[in-house]
Amino acid sequence: MPGLSLVCDFCGRVFPVSENRVLCECGGLLHVEAARASVSWETLRSRRFRLWRYRELIPLPPGTPIVSLDEGGSPLVQATRLSEELKVNVMVKLEGSNPTGSFKDRGMTVAASMAKFLGAKALIAASTGNTAASMSAYARRAGMIPVVLIPSGKIAEGKLGQLRLYGAVIVEVEGGFDEAMGAVLEYSVRGGDAYTVNSINPWRIEGQKTAAFEVADEAGAPGWVAVPVGNGGNIYSIWKGFKELKELDLIDELPRMLGVQAEGAAPIAKAYTTKVYEPIKEPKTIASAIRIGNPVHWKRVLNTVRESGGSIVSVSDEEIIWAQRTLARLEGLGVESSSAVTLAGLKKAINGKLVDKNEKIVLIATGNALKEPQTMNLHETATLKIPTLKIADTTILSEILKSITKFESPEHF
Repeated sequence: MPGLSLVCDFCGRVFPVSENRVLCECGGLLHVEAARASVSWETLRSRRFRLWRYRELIPLPPGTPIVSLDEGGSPLVQATRLSEELKVNVMVKLEGSNPTGSFKDRGMTVAASMAKFLGAKALIAASTGNTAASMSAYARRAGMIPVVLIPSGKIAEGKLGQLRLYGAVIVEVEGGFDEAMGAVLEYSVRGGDAYTVNSINPWRIEGQKTAAFEVADEAGAPGWVAVPVGNGGNIYSIWKGFKELKELDLIDELPRMLGVQAEGAAPIAKAYTTKVYEPIKEPKTIASAIRIGNPVHWKRVLNTVRESGGSIVSVSDEEIIWAQRTLARLEGLGVESSSAVTLAGLKKAINGKLVDKNEKIVLIATGNALKEPQTMNLHETATLKIPTLKIADTTILSEILKSITKFESPEHF
């Protein structure tokens, strides 16, 4: 197909998009190369604020049937109180508003559309939960069978419930995500009847980059964009999106990218400092969605933060819990723990003088808090027991409310 191909990052080999392929024969990651589009904000903004508003910037073969659940168009929320406290202009991109509750739906709509084009009968992925939930929904939407490889006993209950609801074929793998991913990588190299939709899939990247389009569409290019880093595909995708907008003269400046990992699963953050990449055999963190010890996109992440003039930091589980609670109680934003790492990382970047005062920074909140009921239950709140009240006697309740409202900070409760 003229102007559209798959190219290996490592060896440069070119493949036709008509092949059911997500990796090069050398094992290298593939990226989509397409003829440069030409489009204006005026044209784009004449459509509904959803992912497929940016159709010209999402390269697919002609005639590809679009598999969609009306994803994208997630809120970009001004975090006023948080901005005042941190002395920077903070906005939060709530990706948990997507159909299955996470940013994964952006990539999945494009990957599932490509699978439909290729005539696949099933979709397959390794997952810590969000990818599996998204893939299962889009497989069912497209009339395909979802097959999921998950690390045994290490999936958040909310995400596992989604897999049951969609009727996914669940294969439990002993070990962690990296073992499950290894099995999928081997399957992808050998080829098979199912279409692989992990973030190694280059079409997933084309969907996930639309988060950058939406941020720029609403607020222009920020000074910084903070992104949770697990397997690393999302920060790479968003950076790709901003670069494409710059090439099309749709934005004047590029943001700097701040990657954030959990300390117990931070091989990329360590490599950024030490210049040596070493996988972590047994990653440990409360943030299950980024509990990945050997990210497949590690080179792309390092290139992204260096090319953008950004950085990558790691944060502790205690800092993650603080950030999740702070977003909820200062701004009313319920995000899963893996999303909260962005606020923890921003605070660390500010303390380390990486981010200047009054800069505009967008936190990419990748998933909804409802994904992790067990994590939400770790937070304490005020629970008061009072005698049964009669309608005419609210004195006790009035006294309690009076004592509560004297506090200036919601952190007391």
